[in-house]
Amino acid sequence: MDNKAIYKKTIGFSLWRILWDLLAFVAFGLFTGAGFIIADKTSDKGLIGLAIGAVLGGICAYIILHFVAYTYKAGQIAMMTKGVSEGKLPADTIKEGKKIIKERFATVAAYYAVTGAIKGVFQQIGNGITAVGRAVGGDNGGAVGGTIAGVINTIIAYLCDCCLGWVFYKKDKGAVAATLEGAAIFFKHGKTLIKNLGRIFGISVISFLIIGGIFFSIAFLVFQAFPDAMSSLSTEIAEAITREGGEVPEFVNNVTALSAIFSAIIGVIMWSMLHSAFVRPFILIGVLRNFIKSGNETKISESDYAELDKKSKKFAKLHSEA
Repeated sequence: MDNKAIYKKTIGFSLWRILWDLLAFVAFGLFTGAGFIIADKTSDKGLIGLAIGAVLGGICAYIILHFVAYTYKAGQIAMMTKGVSEGKLPADTIKEGKKIIKERFATVAAYYAVTGAIKGVFQQIGNGITAVGRAVGGDNGGAVGGTIAGVINTIIAYLCDCCLGWVFYKKDKGAVAATLEGAAIFFKHGKTLIKNLGRIFGISVISFLIIGGIFFSIAFLVFQAFPDAMSSLSTEIAEAITREGGEVPEFVNNVTALSAIFSAIIGVIMWSMLHSAFVRPFILIGVLRNFIKSGNETKISESDYAELDKKSKKFAKLHSEA
């Protein structure tokens, strides 16, 4: 199967993912909005109500994303891996994807233990690069190191998914052992992923401009349609800043500017959700194909693991436990 065929067969996961993501986003917005409106009408303390509503909405969104939406992301990666490695996919990919997740991870906790370990290992290495840059060049060096680490974090996101794909692929190994092996493969043959970097950033920028721009425009028009509510929110924010002894920024008293800021936040959130659900999976298939091919051509030794033990305490801990 080519990348396009695999994408078409696994697009159902993306549709389910975005449905749950939107539900989480709507729940957060409803709780936040309701908190502000109720508190503003009953006690003239809308900002406090907004904060309480945001906390409750955040908890609700976390439950949805943590315990439900993850199934579709992991299932999609499992089916992508199957399509890339076996060249075929079952008719009902959703059902098969869920089945594979249950076989590989008995509980939600087991899944997050592995993915958390993957992220922790490589984020620690990325943070190390920032620290080295700061030690060598002071603040300027830290800025350079931070920029490099930011690029690495983008790579890490794909690497985590590739490692997860490797966990599904290596059925004969335990999840932790397969995770360690996947990480070692990347560091031994990182060029298999880095050569996709230009494509990753190019497509990401284009999708950000299109998707983010569309939702920024929609949100801005909605905020502009309710000037009284935005004016009330502006007043609440200004009063809260004043109570804390701070200086109120000009944009807080400018309803149009405040609307633009909130619209930009919504645009970024919506881009993140839609890009993650629909654009990123297409890129990932190609990256995953290169990763698995490289993994099959690579012999990982204890010396490879030892090198990563030196780079990351989290990897060393996971390695010793395995």
